[in-house]
Amino acid sequence: MTVKMGFPWKLLVLQSFMGCLVESSVPLKPVFIKQPGSIVFPLHPNDPSREVTFSCEAQGYPPPSYRWKMNDTFISPWPGSRYRFSGGNLHISQLSKEEDVGIYQCLASNSFGTILSREASLHIAYLEDFKTQRRSPVRVREGQGVVLLCGPPPHMGELTFTWIFNEYPSFVKQDTRRFVSQKTGNLYIAKVEPSDVGNYTCVVTNLVTKSRVQGPPTLLVLRSDGIMGEYEPKIEVQFPEALSVAKGLTVKLECFALGNPVPAISWRRVDGAPFSRKVDVSRASSVLEIPYFQQEDAGQYECVAENSRGKNMVKGKLTFYAPPHLLERAQDTQKAIDDSLLWECKASGKPKPSYKWLKNGEPLEAFEDRMQVVNGALSISSLTLSDTGMYQCVAENRYGRVFANAELRVNAVAPDFSDSVLKAQTLARQGGDVLIECRPRMSPRGMISWRKGKEALRESHRVSVLDNGSLRISNITKLDAGLYTCVARNQFGVASSAGTLVVKEPTIITTKAAQLDVTVGESIVLPCQVSRDPSLDVRFTWFFNEQLINFGSQGGYFEKVGGRFAGDIMIRNIQLRHAGRYTCAVQTNVDSASIATDVVVRGAPGPPLDIQVNHVTETTAFVSWSPGPDNHSPISNYAVQARTPFSLGWQAVSTVPETLGRNQLAAHVTDLSPWVEYEFRVLATNAIGTGEPSKPSQKIRTKDTLPRITPARVGGGGGSRSELVITWEPVPEELQSGPGFGYVVAFRPHGAQSWMQAAVTSPDASRYIFKNESILPFSPFYVKVGVYNNRGEGPFGPVTTIYSAEEGTSLVQKKSQVEHPLEFVLRVCLPPKWSSAGRPCHGALARDA
Repeated sequence: MTVKMGFPWKLLVLQSFMGCLVESSVPLKPVFIKQPGSIVFPLHPNDPSREVTFSCEAQGYPPPSYRWKMNDTFISPWPGSRYRFSGGNLHISQLSKEEDVGIYQCLASNSFGTILSREASLHIAYLEDFKTQRRSPVRVREGQGVVLLCGPPPHMGELTFTWIFNEYPSFVKQDTRRFVSQKTGNLYIAKVEPSDVGNYTCVVTNLVTKSRVQGPPTLLVLRSDGIMGEYEPKIEVQFPEALSVAKGLTVKLECFALGNPVPAISWRRVDGAPFSRKVDVSRASSVLEIPYFQQEDAGQYECVAENSRGKNMVKGKLTFYAPPHLLERAQDTQKAIDDSLLWECKASGKPKPSYKWLKNGEPLEAFEDRMQVVNGALSISSLTLSDTGMYQCVAENRYGRVFANAELRVNAVAPDFSDSVLKAQTLARQGGDVLIECRPRMSPRGMISWRKGKEALRESHRVSVLDNGSLRISNITKLDAGLYTCVARNQFGVASSAGTLVVKEPTIITTKAAQLDVTVGESIVLPCQVSRDPSLDVRFTWFFNEQLINFGSQGGYFEKVGGRFAGDIMIRNIQLRHAGRYTCAVQTNVDSASIATDVVVRGAPGPPLDIQVNHVTETTAFVSWSPGPDNHSPISNYAVQARTPFSLGWQAVSTVPETLGRNQLAAHVTDLSPWVEYEFRVLATNAIGTGEPSKPSQKIRTKDTLPRITPARVGGGGGSRSELVITWEPVPEELQSGPGFGYVVAFRPHGAQSWMQAAVTSPDASRYIFKNESILPFSPFYVKVGVYNNRGEGPFGPVTTIYSAEEGTSLVQKKSQVEHPLEFVLRVCLPPKWSSAGRPCHGALARDA
């Protein structure tokens, strides 16, 4: 069992391995997958290895072979030489800084051609010892400036400089008075002080080799012939007048001056632009550092050294440069012999790059006049087989160069239909057009002709051979059916391919285009009848406003009712949103047709728009609106409705004019209640019915006025001894006509002429109790209840007769006292604002319930 399972596994591995072999044997142009990079080799005096390796690897089939150039000269290793090839890699041993420093390039070649790698530089970093072992003393006056020279020994690679004061590890500290230039290594002392006397030693460090050497000490001595007086700044350390900086690099500008007093250093841009946040000024302002240099950093910079004796300044211009960067490159191309080629090659850079082209690693300038290079574009006319090869566009400026590779294959092939035979059968409809394609593979492009049956096909106003060799036949008839043969020939051979043209009856939609007019809620059938060739299957597809109708997934409104050979559909319970254009598309294997039906759906009007309320008074408001959609049935009239916090939903309101016709887009609403908050809406009606209402208007409040409605059901009676109880039904809030609503209670005994009045300030109060020991039991009183608000007094209600309490305490009164334990005694009086002559305000004790 194990053996049977293992055999298929081994077979699968073998098949995969063989597949890799077959795949790897497919011819491939050389393509770099690893290119050499620049090397800085740290050279140490006692290091015996001194060996570097430049890497180069390309894929392709046949496998590429490799060569190397140094400074455009081919390297030819011989046994025992310092150069050795390993695959595509170049090994160099026993490096020599005199012989091996330079530019290296790798060339990879196979049968397709040769490509040249990018350039890689080799630099050898080293640091030799100082040659001089003794230096003369430097004698200066106190207050004078001095420069101590470092004079670094021969070297290669970036250096840094420090100075030892007297003995290690006492290093000179840099400040506004002392500065060590990292460009020259010199030590600058702006103003010498007695504490500066001593030995100074320059220490040089190579950042690549990590080696360090010390120069001979320099003794600084003060002269005894006096102290130096004050003098204006003298700038000893300054940056170049013109400096080019590469995109993305960090630039450091140095500036330092001697002077007494010690000068202050400041920086600015000459154009007045402020420094960006990335700019850093360090070492007591003597170094200006601009990291990640960009185009906007270019310009003229100024260093100013100033003290009390004067100032001096230096200027320098920074210019931006960028090595070439490819923007557009040529693509691998196959062309026929005698054809022409145009390859574009574009690159960015500053300064603007120049272009040249290589073929198989060699410049094209030495080739024929058929080739031209204009602004990076390579054109070759009248291609020959010898033009086949690997091409490289080289874009370069003084700061670098980039390579773009492309393969050109020039083909010379006899006509071949193996990959593009004619269709065995082409279907076409009578009266239509047909295109029979003929696209043989051949190079160069030759001549194509056609036969029908065994006869050569002649071109006419209906029959034509296109430039690409394809055959077009227009207004096809039954006689055009038959066997067609495409014949292709060039100087290398002849080939042909044949196929049959079958002519079918056309598909015709017999239903006429129409427009249907329906009402919301109806059901309609949209017909789509066709005549067709009986040998062809037909397919019906429906679209609504150019969107495919998915039957059964759109709410059940659409249903196919045409059967197999008709495309009729039904729309059930049609709605306004179903109005639009319906298209029936009919398709067979030969042709297609379509017909459109416009459906107009009439319905009740849409809601009116933009409801506005203006000119609000105590009982009226002016309401205006804009018409909404009439949904294909003219609007006949409008109606206005209102809603308040006290109404049960929306209610119809009275308007002027009373009837609002189709052109009436505004109305005065009347009979409103004062001091009530209202919303309004409008409805439109047409022959179909009344539509949806508009959105409610903004809430408005009618203006206040004197109250007009008096309490209903005024009565009374009962109560305790010496009490007169007066009751009424409170006036609803919507009828109070304004804020500050209350009641005026007036009463008098039968036979009396004057009315006593009391104001009840609570709008929700429903009774008033007047108590006076002089009131006899069960005495008749005339009573009436009026109303008032902040605008003034309203009317009194009708006069009615009630009786004071009977002798003793009634059961009703006892019960009332239990149910209303929070009743309180008030001194009530009509508010002074509303008190008038002839209406006495009685200060009687009363209980307001």
